[in-house]
Amino acid sequence: MLKESKIVAVVLALLLIAGVPFAQTDPGVQSDNRGTGAALPTVLSNDNPGILTFFQDGQARFQEVEDVSGEGLGPRFNSVSCSSCHAQPAIGGSGAAVNPQFPIAGSSTAPKDTTPYFLKANGPTVEARFPFFFNSNGTPNFNAPNGGVEDLFTVSGRSDAGSCSVPQPSFSTAGRYNNIIFRIPTPTFGAGLIENLDDSTLLNNQASNLHNNFGISGTFNHNGNDGTISRFGWKAQNKSLHIFTGEAYNVEMGITNLLFTQDRPLPGEDQQQTGLPSNCLNLNGKGYPEDASHPAASSPSEALDDTSAFANFMRTLAPPPPGTVVLNGQQVSQQDISQGAALFKSVGCATCHNAMVGTTQPSNITGSLGNAQVNAYSDFEIHHMGSTLNDNVSQGGAGGDQFRTAPLWGLGQRIFLMHDGRTTDLNSAIQAHASRGSEASTVQNNFRVLSTQQKQQILDFLRSL
Repeated sequence: MLKESKIVAVVLALLLIAGVPFAQTDPGVQSDNRGTGAALPTVLSNDNPGILTFFQDGQARFQEVEDVSGEGLGPRFNSVSCSSCHAQPAIGGSGAAVNPQFPIAGSSTAPKDTTPYFLKANGPTVEARFPFFFNSNGTPNFNAPNGGVEDLFTVSGRSDAGSCSVPQPSFSTAGRYNNIIFRIPTPTFGAGLIENLDDSTLLNNQASNLHNNFGISGTFNHNGNDGTISRFGWKAQNKSLHIFTGEAYNVEMGITNLLFTQDRPLPGEDQQQTGLPSNCLNLNGKGYPEDASHPAASSPSEALDDTSAFANFMRTLAPPPPGTVVLNGQQVSQQDISQGAALFKSVGCATCHNAMVGTTQPSNITGSLGNAQVNAYSDFEIHHMGSTLNDNVSQGGAGGDQFRTAPLWGLGQRIFLMHDGRTTDLNSAIQAHASRGSEASTVQNNFRVLSTQQKQQILDFLRSL
């Protein structure tokens, strides 16, 4: 009953947030060409001979549309290419303004499927999860945590899927009982720098962050295998870009690979001990893993499996550069942006969103990844964000209301905000940080009591990133 009440409280809080008028204005998504999506400078100069080819090859594969007979799409999937989810403002980013998932159901890609009720043509690109398994009557069983990804589409009825036929998950039932949460794609610009931060740097930065008067603590999620700090994903559940890509290939597209070698049943199929039907296994007829290396290839980059190529591409993407800000047709002055940066720090936002978290280790991949400052506006810690943002999904050491501090570099050109894309307005995103149990409540209150001009300066600063 308490958990049901909490879900209702979250919904009411979101409705209240949606209806609040703000005197200050989010400048919105900036359309200037900031050069986002380019390779790191030393990659462009090919300092490690062949590294530029690796970037270009990975970028091309990132945009390939997968099918069943080729790489082994399905049996279930959320989309058919990496770039369909990571497209804004350039390949490797977050979700685009036009949702590529919306037209999939009923098309040749997923002919027997219907469009889930929550997908919108101009809404966020999402994955869905059910926090709890169902009782027999469809209500959530709060004693049976779920949290796994429930893929939106199936290959049922496709000409290349043979007799494989599986149902879509029970999205309508889950929605009826508020037993569904969403995640949007995380941008990957500058991800190689994040990967190349050593644990000592992050721990030293954490020790510095703890000296604050805002009630902020924070901790790290850790890799279950070697105990080191993990840092990718909304709950910092993934250790490396290679694991991040391997999981996405398997979970988001249903393609087995060298890191995730088995076809993935839905969480309920595992719970019911049924797994996938035998006629939905090995659909491309080539054996497992479906994505493998190519020993006979004519070049080193072509010999790589897709997940390695994806990881190389993301690893060598440059951080998103800051830029100018236009508000109501007028360019915001640099003085206002600088003042906004100072206010961002003074009210406490920078206690978690650290402007510079530290300097990377020397790199054996390319020069730009080594001894570089990481100006990501994140501490890469997980923090308790309170009842409003609690999604009741645990991943690794991160509980239901704990989330990684989202890096803010590139925020100026990001459309959908927060882990679930619930808003496109910075005002609403900031307000959602304050709720019962949130470490950010004091900071949000500090923001709330600023003058309208000061709040505007902070919003202008954020859209400059």
